[in-house]
Amino acid sequence: MGTALPSRTVTNDDILAEITAHSADGFDGDLGQAVRKIGNYLRYTGSDERRWRADEERPIDLLRDAANTALAQAELAPGQIDVLVYTGIGRGFIEPGGAYHSAAALGLGNAHCFDILDACMSWTRAVQVVEALFACGQYRTAMIVNAEFSLGSGGAVFPHLYRLGSIADLESVFPAYTLGEAATATVLTAEDNEPWEFRFISRPDLAPLCNVPLEGYEGYSDPSGKLAANGVGRFTSYGFELHREGAAHAMAVFERLGVRPDTVAALFTHASGKNYWQGMADKVGLGGIVEHVYHKTGNVVSASVPVAMSEAIAAGRLRRGERGVGWLGSAGMSFCAFTFVL
Repeated sequence: MGTALPSRTVTNDDILAEITAHSADGFDGDLGQAVRKIGNYLRYTGSDERRWRADEERPIDLLRDAANTALAQAELAPGQIDVLVYTGIGRGFIEPGGAYHSAAALGLGNAHCFDILDACMSWTRAVQVVEALFACGQYRTAMIVNAEFSLGSGGAVFPHLYRLGSIADLESVFPAYTLGEAATATVLTAEDNEPWEFRFISRPDLAPLCNVPLEGYEGYSDPSGKLAANGVGRFTSYGFELHREGAAHAMAVFERLGVRPDTVAALFTHASGKNYWQGMADKVGLGGIVEHVYHKTGNVVSASVPVAMSEAIAAGRLRRGERGVGWLGSAGMSFCAFTFVL
């Protein structure tokens, strides 16, 4: 596994300063009070800092760094990769899939390429698909990559969502202030080992709670006042409601996995909030082995779980033969718990 984080460190104070600067001319109410409230919310989630790309940094170069690290660990050459799956929201193309440009940049000339897009669940879905492809016997090696870089100026988040009109805007924009950026690469090989196990729950009726709509989205969905609440092409997320609605389903999917806490060496959760997931982990008896990255990287979307796994493996907190568990929720909404032996 390889991870590449951009070089720019953005603190909570930096976020608050940007909100103050962009909202100063149009805010209806006490902007200072609103900014203090945002600061309190960030601290409540466990946020300290996140990493953003500097102007000279290119997502494809960071992805190349992550992929080279993963290939070296796996002792494989680029030409030995049979399948390349590009996952996640951060992307430069709707057509063709990001996997094709990534394969070209990484020198994966023999790889069968395709994308999987399922919001923060994308990497997890990709692992399940790769596991199924291995079972067919046609493929023996796969690489899953993502480049979650969506915070550049003029994108879906910045600076538009930093221009608050009133305190009420926080309901649909607060999660934007927790986001970070990262690239990851995961190499999987088909071996006679214990298969990964996945348990999923989907709640499509909650889809309007988190969305980045395209022009013409109205023809592809039923009406909802929460769709495109911040505009077409911009990130809308009702984060407080997402976590409130999701807690019971996240707990249910973990229970369906049926893993014994005493057999688990490390727990990897979605980095949507450190304190939220710490509380969930405490409830299931895994609070002492959560691999938190949120306080350092922010919410890195589909890269959350592989970033944490990469750190745990590099630090020796998850070793060969030991069991790991993944646990996450995602826009959709969907929920998953999975387990594997490294």
